[in-house]
Amino acid sequence: MDDAAQDLTNRTDMTAYWMPFTANRQFKAAPRMLVSASGMYYRSDDGREILDGTAGLWCVNAGHGRSEIAAAVQHQLMTLDYAPSFQMGHPIAFDFAARLARIAPPGLDRIFYVNSGSEAVDTALKMAIAYHRARGEGQRVRLVGRERAYHGVGFGGISVGGLVNNRRSYPLLTSDHIRHTQDPRNAFARGLPLHGAERADDLEQLVALHGAETIAAVIVEPVAGAGGVLPPPQGYLERLRAICDKHGILLIFDEVITGFGRLGTPFAAQFFGVTPDLMTTAKGITNATVPMGAVFASRKVHDAVVGGGAEGAVEFFHGYTYSGHPAACAAGLATLDIYEREGLFANAAAMAPLWEEALHGLKDAPNVVDIRNVGLMAAIELAPRPGAPAARGYQALVKTFEAGLTVRVAGDIVCLSPPLIINAEQVGRVAEILRGVLTYLD
Repeated sequence: MDDAAQDLTNRTDMTAYWMPFTANRQFKAAPRMLVSASGMYYRSDDGREILDGTAGLWCVNAGHGRSEIAAAVQHQLMTLDYAPSFQMGHPIAFDFAARLARIAPPGLDRIFYVNSGSEAVDTALKMAIAYHRARGEGQRVRLVGRERAYHGVGFGGISVGGLVNNRRSYPLLTSDHIRHTQDPRNAFARGLPLHGAERADDLEQLVALHGAETIAAVIVEPVAGAGGVLPPPQGYLERLRAICDKHGILLIFDEVITGFGRLGTPFAAQFFGVTPDLMTTAKGITNATVPMGAVFASRKVHDAVVGGGAEGAVEFFHGYTYSGHPAACAAGLATLDIYEREGLFANAAAMAPLWEEALHGLKDAPNVVDIRNVGLMAAIELAPRPGAPAARGYQALVKTFEAGLTVRVAGDIVCLSPPLIINAEQVGRVAEILRGVLTYLD
């Protein structure tokens, strides 16, 4: 055991910190503490190596402890630690936007900085409404999301999100939802499932109900993440794009999870060959070293909003104190350099078949009722215990940590999304740990 780490834990007063998305009393009674990280591994306070099966929270795509990013941030802080973005600018923000535009899907080359995925979603929703207003269609204010979607925790994000516990206690914006894409016919599908593209037609039903002239935008995750890793059925996104075009509705892709290489391409839009009008990003944009996000806007949206205001007037009344923070931009540039120099998007694509084979090899493990995967994302769905939904999933979270692996759980679904630096041996180790844990579960 690392004496310094153990001493730190012994001295840690846990009473002040109100933890997010955590059963606080349960955690503080038996904490799972991480004290350092390097490459593919965390180290726990009792000195164990923990294989990172989730890239932190879907975000540490280049692996942990990147000295190049730390050096870039330190240099930037000592050069220009902060500069306002309202009516002023600084060079690195423009440089980073230009680099992002070069890897973006065609036409999504207008970059608006935020600080998180939640802020990116609320920004994109505002952009959609502002776009229609600038074109004289100010009545288009209805937003459409999807069941089981996670779009952050802002009021816009929970309104279009489809996870009931995030929504039920708060007032919501004018919104509606289409069905999620999980279909029992697709159980144990490898990659994109065959059945369910017709669920995109739910949007036509909402158009018939509300009128297309009232709907501003539809937002979907290309691959639903926090809702349990739901790859879209073949042809689904293409169909949704066509319906949006037919009715003048903007299409927003939430790529906070899928962006920056998760599927083996810079963005899922390129993987699927479907380009949205707006795209939200965060997480992997700085390898999670400094909080940051960005909305990628089409020129159509940008030019309508920016060109619609009076000369000399602010065109879009929105932004954040830390939008385009110099240190975040420095971290982002260094992160893009790593992705490019080490070919990490290509490595994700190369590892994806091995990942698929290893995870689907667990089909015969006890209580497994479905396995889903695409790129370096996967979910293992477990049968719930009678009368105790999510209990088996939580046990899996605890036992995998004890066995040396981090996972995410969504109810009784075990979700995985490792750093893009993962190698074949580590893929095998993930599967080995999971088999041991699944065999043990009650």
